[in-house]
Amino acid sequence: MNAMSPELTVLSEMLRAAAAREILPRFQHVAAQAKADGSLVTEADLGVQAIVRAELEQAYPGVPLLGEEMSGEEQQALLASAETAIWCLDPLDGTSNYAGGFPYFCISLALLWEGQTRLGLVLDPVRDECFVAERGSGAWLNGMPLASPFIGEDLGDCLAIVDLKRLPESLLARLGARAPYRSLRSLGSVALEWCWLAAGRGRLYLHGGQRLWDYAAGRLIASETGVQSRLLAPGGEPVTAELSLTPRLAVAAANPVLLARWSSWLGLGAGPQSQP
Repeated sequence: MNAMSPELTVLSEMLRAAAAREILPRFQHVAAQAKADGSLVTEADLGVQAIVRAELEQAYPGVPLLGEEMSGEEQQALLASAETAIWCLDPLDGTSNYAGGFPYFCISLALLWEGQTRLGLVLDPVRDECFVAERGSGAWLNGMPLASPFIGEDLGDCLAIVDLKRLPESLLARLGARAPYRSLRSLGSVALEWCWLAAGRGRLYLHGGQRLWDYAAGRLIASETGVQSRLLAPGGEPVTAELSLTPRLAVAAANPVLLARWSSWLGLGAGPQSQP
């Protein structure tokens, strides 16, 4: 594996500084407001987005930033007009956890280039774990190479990370009555869940509706460690454009055999891995 680039080191420290200023001092003392879609937003979300945007504008002039805490119209215009590169930021992924005092949330930042994620960074400020990846060069955790071992092909031996909130009732009933895995966790921060897959802390994954800023960075990190994944339409149909503002169903596993068996059990076919 190649050494982690100085660029990723600088970006990692930028995220750490933003978290130290805006996220950690407010944790356990959070005032949250509901947005139009029912999700929550806090002063930390807005503060991190403002800091990161200002830093990136100075370091990368001319490269726009698409943030979760923008209007849908702004996001669509930015994605459509980005000829080459665009930053994609979720300033606080897991806001409900953050507002509720549950210590599982992160900052997620990705560089999108010509329809692919080129760089991905996910900072867990509680554990001071910064996961990063560069397409084709590898993934790192706090500067150390990260690789998910290719071990085991039996679904019954796996710990699964599954978000239950957005799944069809028929699938929820199957998972509740005869789940194929050993045990389940529902954690509530998509980008960080991808990173925990990358670190081998889970071996199966299912989420019924994640957005571009949720998966762009974390999925690249997981892919660079060997995790296999597919993005589909919420109903399970194939999609052509993965870097889209439309929600995606995500299914992943630690190796190709597990992905095929997991997809088949879910009734999603056993299609090939798609690229982040």
